Amino acid sequence: MGHPLGVTSYADPDAPSLDALVAMLTGVRFAVLTGAGISTDSGIPDYRSPGRPPRNPIQHRQFLTDAAWRRRYWARSVLGWERFRAARPNPTHHALARLERSGLVTGVVTQNVDRLHHAAGSRRVVELHGALAEVRCLDCAAFESRDALQLRLRARNPWLLDRGEELRPDGDVELDGAAIDRFEVADCTECGGVLMPNVVFFGGTVARSVVDEAMGHVESAAALLVLGSSLTVFSGFRFVRRAAELGKPVAIVNLGSTRGDPQATLKLDAPLGEVVPRLADALGTPPDRMPAARAYG
Repeated sequence: MGHPLGVTSYADPDAPSLDALVAMLTGVRFAVLTGAGISTDSGIPDYRSPGRPPRNPIQHRQFLTDAAWRRRYWARSVLGWERFRAARPNPTHHALARLERSGLVTGVVTQNVDRLHHAAGSRRVVELHGALAEVRCLDCAAFESRDALQLRLRARNPWLLDRGEELRPDGDVELDGAAIDRFEVADCTECGGVLMPNVVFFGGTVARSVVDEAMGHVESAAALLVLGSSLTVFSGFRFVRRAAELGKPVAIVNLGSTRGDPQATLKLDAPLGEVVPRLADALGTPPDRMPAARAYG
């Protein structure tokens, strides 16, 4: 049996509106799942927006097993990192932080690696795929900040000048093969081992402890709100499927269709910047005047 509101488009005049989303979440403590679409307004591109050319992101196994792929990644990342780290939270990030402070958002599960939820003030954040701000050694497990590694990589490759290519979702830019072949990679300062950004690339496996923490947010909430994710990757889709299995309402706000549309109670095909701040305005009353949030069931 389908959900009573159905799955329709925000662009359709007969579709559920922002008012329907507000009605669905009023008085409800809900978990939030975010994807790359939430950060596009901060200048970080996503992978699957309508009209965006296909991307060919590095695969987890490629990085682990092939030194040439690691050199390619780090060379391109040196040029992209400083622009990536300069990104700032947009109104959607700030709206979610406000909803958390109001006690309505129980936690944010993000597929993003940009730390923009933290920068906006969200505290209960589960990073499914890690964060580019950290680097870890594959041999001794030591951690280093990405900023510190950037200084070392720049010192080893002073000839590599900044270029104007478009920033990519992985925080890197396009770079020609000759420059990649010339690039010198830095090793772990503790043991001389292989360094990797502390992220799960495509094809990698999210740690069970991370999945369990994220699932706990979904299972303890009364509803799930999905923002800016096509849900193509199973690491995010699993939470929609679980919420639906438990009979919890699922709302999706995303430009374009998603893998989770059949499980959605309500779907808005709309820009997040037009929906989420207004949703927070409608729901985010101060704690001393906020209506009691109803529990699931």
